[in-house]
Amino acid sequence: MKPLERLGEARTPDGTVIALYRHDGAYLIRADGVELMSTRRHLSEDRLAEVACEPIRELPGARVLIGGLGLGFTLRAALRMLGADAEVVVAELVAEVIEWNANPAYALSAEAMADPRVRVVHDDVINVLRANPGGFHAIMLDTDNGPDGMLMTENARLYAARGVAATVAALRPGGSIVYWSVGDDPRFVGMMQDARLVVQTMRVRAHETSGPMHTLYLATPRH
Repeated sequence: MKPLERLGEARTPDGTVIALYRHDGAYLIRADGVELMSTRRHLSEDRLAEVACEPIRELPGARVLIGGLGLGFTLRAALRMLGADAEVVVAELVAEVIEWNANPAYALSAEAMADPRVRVVHDDVINVLRANPGGFHAIMLDTDNGPDGMLMTENARLYAARGVAATVAALRPGGSIVYWSVGDDPRFVGMMQDARLVVQTMRVRAHETSGPMHTLYLATPRH
C-alpha cells in the first residue's frame, strides 16, 4: 500500500488546520482531518464553472469571480469556457493554498494561475465582493463545504443574509451566482429567495461514475 504523504499544512483564522496530502499520484486537502476535496473526484467543481460560464462564454470582456481556489478545478474549467479577453478573479483566504497550487512540483494549478486572464487575490471572498459592486458577470462560490456542513466559522458570513446581499450587489445586470454545496440546504434556498433570487437546484456527482452527490444552486436576480 502506497503511503499518504503530508505535503504541507496551514491554519485558517479560526484555527482550523488545513493540510495537503498526496497519495498514489492524487492530491487531497483535509480540514481538521475531514476531506474537503480530492483530485480523484472533481466533476461537481467542473460543473460549477460550466453552469456559471456557459451563458457568457462568447461575451466580450467577461469578468467572473471564483470564491475558493481549492485544487484549481473550477478555475481550470472556467478558463476552458471563457474567451481570450476574459478576466477570472480568484479569492482565496489561505495563503498556503495559493502556494500549493502555484508550486510546479505538484500537479495542480501552476499553469492555470500563470494564464494572463487570471488574478488570484489572497483575501476573504466577502471582502472582494464588497469591493466590486456591479463587478462580475458570474460568481462561483465554493468555500468550505458550502452552506450545508461548514467546517470553518469564518465562512459563515458568506452564507448569511448579508453575505447573499453582498454577492447579489457584486453582479452585473443579467449576471448569475452559482453556489457549490456538499448537500441540500432548504434553509439557504429560502434565504436566497428572500433576497429576490430565482433559484435552480442541480444534483451533480463528485465523480462521473461513483461517489457522493453534491448540490449546485444557480441563482439569478428576479426582474
